[in-house]
Amino acid sequence: MKVKSLLLVLVFALTPLLCAQEKPAQTPPSPGGANQMRAEHRQKMVEMHKKEMEAMKADIEKLKSSLAEMKANILTIREPNELSRWRNNVDMWETVVNHLDRMQNHMESMGPGMMGPHAPGMTGPPPTPPSEKKRE
Repeated sequence: MKVKSLLLVLVFALTPLLCAQEKPAQTPPSPGGANQMRAEHRQKMVEMHKKEMEAMKADIEKLKSSLAEMKANILTIREPNELSRWRNNVDMWETVVNHLDRMQNHMESMGPGMMGPHAPGMTGPPPTPPSEKKRE
């Protein structure tokens, strides 16, 4: 019985020592290091935002080009039912492209992380709000 008690005491006494050896000593990050990490993260977010905005602009330009082709095709259609379908499609796509264009302008003015160019660390004047026509 004494051997079991001794082993039990040793287990409880040595466990904290073993755990202490496994954990490396951690030093709290210096305030300068945290600021640098934030700045690096912000820079990555700005770069990612720029890439996404460029891709969105390219997509919108492709849509505008396709829409222009659709409008040109309308001029060649003679059958009334087919002409009506094409006009409806053009109207629909025109609405979609205009909406995407407004969204892209809005997102561009907001900047990465919902912070526009007026945010600390960014240069340039504050963005002007996009002028949108509200439908009633």
